[in-house]
Amino acid sequence: MKSDLIEQVIDLAVEIQQIAAPPFGERQRAEFVRDQFSQDGLSDVSMDELYNVYARIPGSGQSPPLVVTAHLDTVFPLDTELFVRREGARIYGPGIGDNSLGVAGLFGLSWLLSDQQLPGDLWLVANVGEEGLGDLRGMKAAVDRFDDRVLAYIILEGMALGQVYHRALGVERYKINVQTPGGHSWVNFGKPSAIHELAELISELVEIPLPKQPRTTLNVGVISGGTSVNTIAEFADIQLDLRSEDKRMLDYLVKQVEDRISKAQKVDVQVTKELIGKRPAGEIPTDHALVQLVKGCLANRGLRASLAIGSTDANIPLSRGIPAVCVGLTSGSGAHTQNEYINLGPLENGFEFLSCVVLGVYEDMGGRSE
Repeated sequence: MKSDLIEQVIDLAVEIQQIAAPPFGERQRAEFVRDQFSQDGLSDVSMDELYNVYARIPGSGQSPPLVVTAHLDTVFPLDTELFVRREGARIYGPGIGDNSLGVAGLFGLSWLLSDQQLPGDLWLVANVGEEGLGDLRGMKAAVDRFDDRVLAYIILEGMALGQVYHRALGVERYKINVQTPGGHSWVNFGKPSAIHELAELISELVEIPLPKQPRTTLNVGVISGGTSVNTIAEFADIQLDLRSEDKRMLDYLVKQVEDRISKAQKVDVQVTKELIGKRPAGEIPTDHALVQLVKGCLANRGLRASLAIGSTDANIPLSRGIPAVCVGLTSGSGAHTQNEYINLGPLENGFEFLSCVVLGVYEDMGGRSE
C-alpha cells in the first residue's frame, strides 16, 4: 500500500475521531461517512433508520457478496474533549483506535481495491451500536439485511492487529432497581434505604463463586440513586455485566443473580431486574476456511495469529451460524481511556493483511465452506 494512501487513511481517521459518536448519538458521524462514500463514487450509498451507512463496490457477479463492517460509536460521552495529537509514530486521542481508524479502514480498503475487478460485490458498512448499551443493534440490522446470502462478515477494529476473534463471548446485562418508601434521615431513621439494600445485594452478588474455566465474570459497572445526603433513599439501581465462555455457565450465573434478587425482597423493599443487553455466543472452529485464511494472511506479513474470544459485532453473524471474524488494522493501547493511541508503523502491514483476507475470501470461500 502506497505511503500516500496510508496518510490519507490517517487523516480521515482523525477527521472521524473529531466527530462525537456516543452510543445512540452516532448520527453526525454517520452522515459524514455517508457523504464521504458518495464523494468516492461508491454504489448504492444509503443510511438506514438506525444510522447504519451502507456502500457497495460492484463485483462481476460470479460470487456471492462479502460484507466488511466497522462500528461508528465510541464509549465516550457527548461532552468528551476529543483532543488528538501526533507524537512520532503514534497518534493519541479518545476513540482514535476504537474505532475511528476502523471506520477509516473501510475507505482505505476501497482505495486499495480500486483497480481490482472483484468476483462478487463488496459491501462496506459503518454501523452503530457496538459499544456499551448499544446492544449490537446496528450489526443486528446489517445481518438482518444480508442474512447468510454472503460469503462472510469481516469486522474491522482499529487496533488488535494479529488478534482473530472467531468466537463470540456470551454477555447479558441487567439493570437492577431497588425501591423503598424512603424518608428523612433523622425523623424516619430505621426505615429501609434503597441504597443500603442495594449495597447489601452487591455484596451478595460479588460473592457468587465463579469458575476459572470456563472463564466467567461478573461486574457492577454503574451505580446510582438517592435524592440528598439527608434523605433515606427511595430508589437506587446498578448496571450489571455478566459474561461467560460457556452458555450453560452464563445461564447458571443469571439464575444465581435471580436467586439473590429474590432473597433481597423484604417488606417495603422491592427489587426488580431488567434486561438491558444481550450479546449471543457463537463460533466457527479453528479449522474453518475463514480462520485458516486469516492466519495465513497474517503469516504472509510476518505476523502471528492469536485466536481469541471476545464480545464484538461478530457475535451476531457467529450466533446465527454465519462465518465471521473480527480483526484489527494496527497495534495500540489505552482503548476506552483518554490515553488511547495507535501505532502508525504497522498500518501498511495491516492493510496488506486486510486486502489478502478480502481477496482470499472470494477465492477460498466462493462455495461457502462451512
